[in-house]
Amino acid sequence: MIHQEIKNIVNQYKSQSNLNDRFTSFDFCYNHFQSTQDLTKDTEKSCLALGFYLASWGMYRGSSFILQKSVHYLRPTIEHLQTLKDEKDSIWDIDVDNYSDQNIKKVISTYNDIKNILVLEGKSHVTLVTKVMLGVFGCIPAFDTNFCKNFKNLYKGTCGFTVVNKNSLECIKNFYASNQSIINQLSKETFTKDFTSSNKTKINYPKAKIIDMYGFYKN
Repeated sequence: MIHQEIKNIVNQYKSQSNLNDRFTSFDFCYNHFQSTQDLTKDTEKSCLALGFYLASWGMYRGSSFILQKSVHYLRPTIEHLQTLKDEKDSIWDIDVDNYSDQNIKKVISTYNDIKNILVLEGKSHVTLVTKVMLGVFGCIPAFDTNFCKNFKNLYKGTCGFTVVNKNSLECIKNFYASNQSIINQLSKETFTKDFTSSNKTKINYPKAKIIDMYGFYKN
């Protein structure tokens, strides 16, 4: 059954999420952006939190344009994220369980705004920008190679998951609806780890992250 498969895969992921493992970079990044009210009070820390998470997840490798940039390059992105905080933008409250038409439009518009700030013209953007949005907002899985391959197979002929658009987000919404009980359970029982104390925080993994874990590890 797919519910058991989701549970097994997520537990496999969690077994590799000890404090010093790369997967836990998500925890530290997500903690910072969810709990910090003024991201520009210490802009360098915000840049480093985002940058190291992206590096842990392979965004600073190979021919990626961002490999040639210092962490200071992320400053305009951080300033934009703070603007969204100041405006109490709804993107901070969106997860896959409330993918209404309006919220899907908000995810897409936020994606485009971050892409225009962060990504150089003509450069690949879907993996990088969705990684940022997952690590900051927890509102969308990261459209990396593994996720796209596995979800393309799940929704063969319906969506290729090569772009963030209404179709791809509707498919993710459908996947959540079909597996709501196990995704909710795993989200409810999975907490981020705190950098300083090494203990679990009171911050749950968003449901989009549970789906991301499944898409990343599914064979």
